[in-house]
Amino acid sequence: MWEDDVLKFVAAGTYLGGNNLDFQMEQDIYNTESDGICIISLNKTWEKLLLAACATVAIKNLANISVVSSRNTGQRAMLKFAATTGVTHLAGCFTPGTFTNHIQTAF
Repeated sequence: MWEDDVLKFVAAGTYLGGNNLDFQMEQDIYNTESDGICIISLNKTWEKLLLAACATVAIKNLANISVVSSRNTGQRAMLKFAATTGVTHLAGCFTPGTFTNHIQTAF
């Protein structure tokens, strides 16, 4: 990871987590501040970002990729990503089984 990338992560605040730490996220936490805010490891974030990029590039038809965000905090980023790459997006709540249940009309 280059210094430019680190500065962009810091400027965007991607290293700041919440104070509600799940046991599955403990491996991704670098440190915890005195007020309980978790500091997310930028190296782990970078590795996961590269993994997602490699997976996206490996798929020939980008329309076969779906991105989903049901939370308001993620919808703006998801919509920008979908507009930039041409992938299918689902904003807001969606019915479980959307991708697997053949009976549903949205399938």
